[in-house]
Amino acid sequence: MTGNPGLVIAAPASGSGKTVLTLGLLRHLASMGRNVASAKAGPDYIDPAFHAAATGKPCLNLDSWAMRPDTLAEAACRLARKADVVICEGVMGLFDGAFVGKGEPRGSTADLSRATGWPVVLVIDAGAQAASAAAVLKGFATFQAGVEVVGVVFNRVGSERHGAILRDACARSVAEIPVLGCLPRAPGLELPERHLGLVQAGEHKDLEGFLDRAGAWAAEHLDVDGLLALARPLALGGGPPDPPLPPLPPLGQRIAVGADEAFAFSYPLVIDGWRDAGAEIVPFSPLAGEGPDGDADAVYLPGGYPELHAGTLAAAKGFMDGLASAAARGTKIFGECGGYMVLGRGLIDNAGTRHAMAGLLALETSFAKPKLHLGYRRAVTLSGGTLGEAGIAYRGHEFHYAEVIEEGPGEPLFHAAGAEAQDLGPAGLVDGKVAGSFIHLIDRE
Repeated sequence: MTGNPGLVIAAPASGSGKTVLTLGLLRHLASMGRNVASAKAGPDYIDPAFHAAATGKPCLNLDSWAMRPDTLAEAACRLARKADVVICEGVMGLFDGAFVGKGEPRGSTADLSRATGWPVVLVIDAGAQAASAAAVLKGFATFQAGVEVVGVVFNRVGSERHGAILRDACARSVAEIPVLGCLPRAPGLELPERHLGLVQAGEHKDLEGFLDRAGAWAAEHLDVDGLLALARPLALGGGPPDPPLPPLPPLGQRIAVGADEAFAFSYPLVIDGWRDAGAEIVPFSPLAGEGPDGDADAVYLPGGYPELHAGTLAAAKGFMDGLASAAARGTKIFGECGGYMVLGRGLIDNAGTRHAMAGLLALETSFAKPKLHLGYRRAVTLSGGTLGEAGIAYRGHEFHYAEVIEEGPGEPLFHAAGAEAQDLGPAGLVDGKVAGSFIHLIDRE
């Protein structure tokens, strides 16, 4: 056993309310002076920003498909070393992940629970059921060996009578699993959504008020002490290497990183890995018209929502001129997803208006007819350059609605495959020291 205890907040399906419950629990614990850390299962950028706002600390992604065991162990140990308790929010339904062959899905919340030894508290939406919810709990608790469901929280409970029926049904069928709370519907705790998930934390005008209300709601209706008593230390065997190999090789010694509402999708483990390897990180805001630091030898444009700010970015002379100057100096420039689109020639927004982008790669993209592209990716570099020598394999995730109008001519950056090894062909573009793709890289293989 390693480090301080943790547990996983999971659910039978997306939309059950686990995010709001997790945020309320995190804010309540932080407001009580508890040293709490948080994690998010899977390749998610948006929920971790809410976690960080709730606790005042970075939230780390933990991904059992995309991360090497050493990377996963290092991240989990980092959290457990620095906090009294770690709360990890699951992804989708408890057993949902990437199917590989005929085996169990990888990358699921259940997979992560087994890897860390953290037990599961299940959040069940009881809004349209009563005693039947106990059957759901029993099925999830016994479905898969090695995944221990140690508590349940019922959400969207309509009345005290409804809650009593739920508790009685559980006492008769799964008495060994305590009911930790019956949460009533709470007007004012809904989180607005858009095409990639929740609206970003930084865009909420009353985020602190929302988090405080969620914290008070959780404190009133949850058995917080009972829930924390179920947390357990990490069980990771030998633990991570010392020092760990960073997820991605540093792009340079001084890396300018786009960081604002248009470029918010960067993983803390990637940025910290570069910093731990000796690189200096210099953030800048393209939306504010800032260009990359003139002394930087590398520029990183992460994903985000450039399509919502395309007009502002196109008119941001300082940003566009700064990118052009960096490219002319031979600076390495790497863009992922939204950053990749901005490095292209043009971006058409959902109203059909084309906005000129940086023009550093032969790429035209459009949101006029959005189409979902979603899934884990294995990406192998086809030539040496920004991300190291040819033949290096990375794991990542693709999630966007952009349609590619033109891609090329140019040299592809990767050869890509899906989680089940299905061949997806070439991906991304390279032009000199400028490169990018729609894949958000998470770790090297």
